Amino acid sequence: MISSPPPADASAGSNSGFSGNLAATCCCDHSNDSSEDVVSLKISLLGDNQIGKTSFLTKYVGKEKVDEGFSTKGVNQMDKTLCVRGTRISYSMWEVKGDVSGPTQIPMACKDSVAMFFMFDLTSRCTLSSVLSWHQQARQWNQTAIPVMIGTKFDDFVKLPLDLQWTIASQARTYAKALNATLFFSSATYNINVNKIFKFTTAKLFNLPWALERNLTIGEPIIDF
Repeated sequence: MISSPPPADASAGSNSGFSGNLAATCCCDHSNDSSEDVVSLKISLLGDNQIGKTSFLTKYVGKEKVDEGFSTKGVNQMDKTLCVRGTRISYSMWEVKGDVSGPTQIPMACKDSVAMFFMFDLTSRCTLSSVLSWHQQARQWNQTAIPVMIGTKFDDFVKLPLDLQWTIASQARTYAKALNATLFFSSATYNINVNKIFKFTTAKLFNLPWALERNLTIGEPIIDF
């Protein structure tokens, strides 16, 4: 657990996804700010190839918010700086590619991470099954990071027959419990739960109240914790 940021300014808004005024966030681009007084935190994203990890990151970061990151063999990295209760937090997000070169980068991507996102395509059950392997490999290098399990492409998932949706959702919830992870269904295309996932992670890291309710309704973006 990371120490809580200082109290929010009295003028801060409360529409942040957290209860009360305890965690007012802003979307300002602080990429040119001094590194002083910035809390730098690392988040790892793991999962098979072509499941939407890069789209997920791009949606969260936003084109106008992209800091100078890098892309190299097996890993992409993007940064975003935001304000939480008057404190600037810089998230360095390391996406492990799902191709053959990706797994070799797991140690570099996962060491020192405060949270790890285990991602899968909701329309591809084989990518869901792969989550267990990604988790096993990642935990060899990091035992303390907060686990979050994320199903992508919810907009395509809802087009599947309801019985298949139920089966996939049930399996995903079972895996999430096995990983002791919070489960989110998301869509980068329609920005479903993308920001909420990072707000939830921030709340967990700084021990802030989290007011979001579980949603287990089939046909809706599930949130289970």
